[in-house]
Amino acid sequence: MAPHGPPRLPPPPSPQWVIDLNNLPSSRPRPNPSIPDPPGFSQGSAGKGKSSKPHQTPTPTETDDLFLKKAWELALAPAKSIPMNAIMMYMSGNTLQIFSIMMTVMLFMNPLKALSTVGSTFARFDNERTHTRLWPVKFAYIGLQIATIALGIWKVNGMGLLPTTRSDWLAWERERQSLELSVAAFK
Repeated sequence: MAPHGPPRLPPPPSPQWVIDLNNLPSSRPRPNPSIPDPPGFSQGSAGKGKSSKPHQTPTPTETDDLFLKKAWELALAPAKSIPMNAIMMYMSGNTLQIFSIMMTVMLFMNPLKALSTVGSTFARFDNERTHTRLWPVKFAYIGLQIATIALGIWKVNGMGLLPTTRSDWLAWERERQSLELSVAAFK
């Protein structure tokens, strides 16, 4: 019976450097014993990622503290973008251009999306032990999103799109009725 296709070739042999890496000695002599080990390094933990201490599972308190630390990192992330957004808004000018309008729309849209999903954003950090400790984190996140929206309001006002002057409301102004009338008399 004839084979159904081209004959299969054996896999190529591995390069020598792969063989050397797979067969490293468990302990190598130190090249220069006068140089001390870096902090946190021990000779027992140098062999193939195995540590000399047995792995200990973290306690629930340590896990909760780690959750809160990560939640704070997530909550304070918008603070890093506020200065960049402020500089970009300042540099784009106050004229009505497609670039400045699109940037201003994004300045409003992203925080509004973030505010609508605060619960799901921090859901992975929420459990019965961290629930009450997450409130300040959520308030900080909401505050930074509101600060970004305030930056957008500043930009819209600078572009002249907010009705903040009396001339913006002239359609609702009534004509003033004069209390006195003066007429020129000709002799």
